[in-house]
Amino acid sequence: MRVSLRLRVAISYSVLLILTIGSLSAYLWTFVRNSYLDNLRNNLLAETRLVAAEVSQGQNSSPSNAILEALVGRYKLEMNARVTFILPSGAVVGDLDQDPPLLDNYLSRPEVQQAMNGSETTITRFSQTLNEELLYSAVPIKVDGQVIGVARLAVPLTTIENAMEDFGSRMLLAALLTAIAAIGLAFFLTNYVTQPLRRLTERIFKMSTGNQSEIKGFDRTDEITQLETAFDQLETQLNTQINALTYEQGTLSSVLNSMTDGVVIIDAEGCIQLINPAVERMFNVFSSQAIGQSLIESLRNHQLVELWEKCQETDEQQVVTFETSPNRLYIQAVAVSIRQSLPGSTLLVLQDLTRMRRLEVIRRDFVSNVSHELRTPLASLKALTETLEEGALEDPPAARRFLLRMENEIDNLTQLVTELLELSRIESGKVPLKQKPMRPAELVEKAFDRMQLQAERTGLKINFECWSNLPYVNIDSNRMEQVLVNLIHNAIKFTPPGGEISIHVSQNENNVVFVVRDTGVGISSDALPRIFERFYKADRSRSGGGTGLGLSICRHLVEAHGGKIWAESEPGKGSSFYFSLPAMN
Repeated sequence: MRVSLRLRVAISYSVLLILTIGSLSAYLWTFVRNSYLDNLRNNLLAETRLVAAEVSQGQNSSPSNAILEALVGRYKLEMNARVTFILPSGAVVGDLDQDPPLLDNYLSRPEVQQAMNGSETTITRFSQTLNEELLYSAVPIKVDGQVIGVARLAVPLTTIENAMEDFGSRMLLAALLTAIAAIGLAFFLTNYVTQPLRRLTERIFKMSTGNQSEIKGFDRTDEITQLETAFDQLETQLNTQINALTYEQGTLSSVLNSMTDGVVIIDAEGCIQLINPAVERMFNVFSSQAIGQSLIESLRNHQLVELWEKCQETDEQQVVTFETSPNRLYIQAVAVSIRQSLPGSTLLVLQDLTRMRRLEVIRRDFVSNVSHELRTPLASLKALTETLEEGALEDPPAARRFLLRMENEIDNLTQLVTELLELSRIESGKVPLKQKPMRPAELVEKAFDRMQLQAERTGLKINFECWSNLPYVNIDSNRMEQVLVNLIHNAIKFTPPGGEISIHVSQNENNVVFVVRDTGVGISSDALPRIFERFYKADRSRSGGGTGLGLSICRHLVEAHGGKIWAESEPGKGSSFYFSLPAMN
């Protein structure tokens, strides 16, 4: 159980005050009692001397019993004390409280023995005769230097004890009242002294929770107020620094979270101290798991570890390029020492060059494909031209045949250039779409009518099926008809005579799905993901004729309408080309 400082100090002061007052009261009571007894002894001894002197005055021998009894009666009235005379034999004479012949011999009493030896004495003891505690005073009675007896006075201590009991009760009451007042004062003073400390504590707690509300101070000039003033100045400085750090941290966090490049800070032991979201995406890790772990455990890439080690050894910037697995990202890593800011630490900047590399590959493939597509007709034209120059012009039928072939090659070149221009315009978004609501069945009927005759000429059976009550689609009819015609044309081209082509339209949730199926040669699983790339031709069986741009144009037109296109195929079992368009509500 936690006890507050105020309570501990107050209890400590209270206990100290109680012990002090109690000790002082006990000492005072003992001192007063002892002083009172000392005064009583001295007075009783002085009175006993007077009695002994009066008895011995004018005597030549032992006084008579009558004289002693008269003196005892007078002294008892005057002194209110028991007066006893003891002869040297120990016999008692002159005791009015008891019949002397019935009393014991007093020679064995300690005060009598000392008095018989000539010494004055006082003693406190319990009286068997009177059955109470008495204070005795004994003085020798001397005549001509000889002890002729002992004068003894005795007073009961009951009066003293009663007085001391009354005094003790009063003193205890006074001590109790004083202790209560002192305890109250202790709590008051403790509260007064610790109140500024509690206020400072409250302010510190408020600071720790981010609450900067003002707490009114006290009009005091003591040391604690000076401490509070110093704390005010410290709080102002801390708030300024915390606000600056918070702003810087927020700025840094925003920058790091927004960066597409990955950032990793590694300490001298090779443990990760910071990573940003870009690194999490690149390596499929979480910052909560990676921070504090070693570089190899978190990112699992030995090339990064070697890069960090080399930067640590040389203290120079290091660069490495590698490909990750299984994401197959192409990463360029730059390691820089930041020992001046963070001793022993290294900064890794990871740049994702995957897109640039892919664009470079696409660019190279594009140039290669265009060159290849141009080379064949140009080489054919060159050969035909040389043949004509070598004498074929003199043979009109042969010359006409060569000119027709040249015309076909020129048509192929024209189609290639036209489709390239078309694809470039579609990819750049410069082709305006004239969209309007249209029934899916109407779109399919137009494409079906255009391609039906061509399919029948090649010995293929073509049909289409369309669900009833399909929702409208908002499309550019000419462009989407071009997509369907392209897909049907490919199906006709790669389906042997006797095969079948079917067109099917259905609804899947909020999309209208179009499917063109054929029973042709099919596409291999390796080539299937790439068939929508520019100039890509699946294999030799599908590479005869065409530019390899038709499916790429289809993909861009479908995506421009907010849809999606894909294909499913097995070699020898035909292919199915799907595309979906958003349905209108």
